[in-house]
Amino acid sequence: MFKFLLIILLAISCNSDKMSKNNILNVALTTTVSTLDPAVSYDTVSAEVVYQIHESLYEYDYLIRPYHLKPLLAAEMPLIEDDGLKYTIKIKKGVKYHPSAAFKGKERTVKAVDFVNQIKRLAYKPTKSNGWWLFDDKIVGLNKFRDLVTENLDTFFNYEIEGLKAVDDQTLVIKLTKPYPQLFYAFAMSFTTPMPEEIIRYHKNDLSQGTVGTGPFVLKEWKNGLSIKLSRFKDYHPAKYPNKGDRISYQRNLLADKGKTIPFIDGIKFNVMKEAQTRWLNFLKNNIDFIILNKDHFSIALDKSGKLNPEYKEKNIKLQIAPTLTYWWLAFNMTDPVVGKNLNLRKAIAHAIDIDKYIEIFSNNIALKANSIYPPGVPGYDPTNELPYKYDLAKAKEFMKIAGFPNGKGLPTINYDVRGTSNVSRQMGDFIKAELDKIGIKITININSFPGFLNKAKTGQLQFWQGGWAMDYPDAENTVQLLITKNMTPGPNTSYFSNQLVDENYKIIGETKNQSLKKLKMKEVEKIVNEELPWIMQYYSRKYILYHERVKNFRQSDLIYSNYKYLRLQ
Repeated sequence: MFKFLLIILLAISCNSDKMSKNNILNVALTTTVSTLDPAVSYDTVSAEVVYQIHESLYEYDYLIRPYHLKPLLAAEMPLIEDDGLKYTIKIKKGVKYHPSAAFKGKERTVKAVDFVNQIKRLAYKPTKSNGWWLFDDKIVGLNKFRDLVTENLDTFFNYEIEGLKAVDDQTLVIKLTKPYPQLFYAFAMSFTTPMPEEIIRYHKNDLSQGTVGTGPFVLKEWKNGLSIKLSRFKDYHPAKYPNKGDRISYQRNLLADKGKTIPFIDGIKFNVMKEAQTRWLNFLKNNIDFIILNKDHFSIALDKSGKLNPEYKEKNIKLQIAPTLTYWWLAFNMTDPVVGKNLNLRKAIAHAIDIDKYIEIFSNNIALKANSIYPPGVPGYDPTNELPYKYDLAKAKEFMKIAGFPNGKGLPTINYDVRGTSNVSRQMGDFIKAELDKIGIKITININSFPGFLNKAKTGQLQFWQGGWAMDYPDAENTVQLLITKNMTPGPNTSYFSNQLVDENYKIIGETKNQSLKKLKMKEVEKIVNEELPWIMQYYSRKYILYHERVKNFRQSDLIYSNYKYLRLQ
């Protein structure tokens, strides 16, 4: 009898393990995760992980476009007073953090002071946050804190900031130095997720490899950013799948789970697979659940009309085509004595590169050629806008003469840094090298890991490279902030571009509620950028995503990184 009972128990145990394994989402990352610190994370790869662990005051509604913000850790939308200069935000009660040794065996719930701590971390220079630009000169007393408090956590916590107060455990009050309509968007980003004092002290403010949040998934395993495992947080605060959506949501039957408790899955397994072929083979073997198509696999997966080939339909593979708020350009370091100080050299490069051919080769003609520094989907984008340069070798050679380097004579070799070690990254570099060789420009291609590339960008070590941006929120201010003087690295202005009129227009674009005035200033900024040419625009991305039929509720978004909590596996 005992033996029979043991066999039954073993069978139940094995079956349970199998079910658990089947309810794990398998995700491939294209490169190493650079950090788990929400105050530092600013690339799409680390965001894939960070947004599952951490939560913000507000979030975008998963199934509604245009994008719409709703409360997440906030109990309600904020009270706005004093002509937009004072925000009072109520915090949900009883939201628990993931367990941590820092809490010494006690449960810890979210308090308003945790948001104060995190905003301070953005300002605190030792954090080296990539999110400081969100609040620079915007909160009363925050810049003074940044200047005075360095390398001392006791002073960090004891210093009171006039415009940043936790009135009580559930009430956060923020006083601004000037109107900041984008504050809502800032509070939907990982930069502003709450952080308890206990965690900051326990990790000595270094959360790069160990972090604690309130999200639906808990960090269980971290292997140098190459393999990461998350498991469902058993004490996750009550959350429901959306009960309404837009037209596309209904067409795709994405509301079958409306009103049900989330998350549905038991966990997520992330593995770094840098090569596209590795990801493709693992997808076909069902080792990963979805894949963004790479240029090498468009012709394999899709027919000439861009539809999924029948053989993959028969394997229960689905195709989703998604517009994005991600776009790309070629960037120059404007402080560099060669490329940064010679406008005609930059004009020569702008006319020497066949962007149409680049799009054909590296996106299978799926990407949309850029016509503006602003992407479609941002209010004020003009689809009729035209760039002042196009592929023209004769013009490129003329500009080389005016620049003082006829046929490249006397021009030093230029360094072109690529964004990763994959074959595609190398091929992109080779393409640029071959194009510029036609007008006598010699290029040295520097291969970097993605974290290495980010570090070079952050520290101003790049000369010429491919820049890219995934919009943080759908507002032109988020583009122009890449080009203002005060955001030079370690901020997001990695080109070190500086123009007083752009700086002045940025202020108006960020503060005004007058849409006509905003559009006018957007055009003025674009005119200056096109004249001084820190960027050569390339294309706006579109994503072709394949996923296995077992993945339900899938909807791609460039802004919603927390989408895994909505997925169901069958």
